[in-house]
Amino acid sequence: MHDPQQASGILAAILGFYLVFFVVFMAILIIPFWFILKKAGFPSWLSLINIVPFGTLILLYVLAFAEWKVIAAPQAGWPPPSYPPQPPYPPQG
Repeated sequence: MHDPQQASGILAAILGFYLVFFVVFMAILIIPFWFILKKAGFPSWLSLINIVPFGTLILLYVLAFAEWKVIAAPQAGWPPPSYPPQPPYPPQG
């Protein structure tokens, strides 16, 4: 019942599963931060701070309170109305 070889095999399987789960979880966490940091004007490699314990919390505080180096994108669509609005043209006749 207490076979050391079987126990080490089970431990290796659990460790392998944990490693795969950790890599997938880190990828799910790092990839969105990579794009957010790039769009906010920060270096993208900062998203690797998520690997460190409490790194995600630190990164969230940096993003929340830092000055973003972003240039406002022009808005597509109708131009804003001029103020005051122009009166309509008189009827032509």
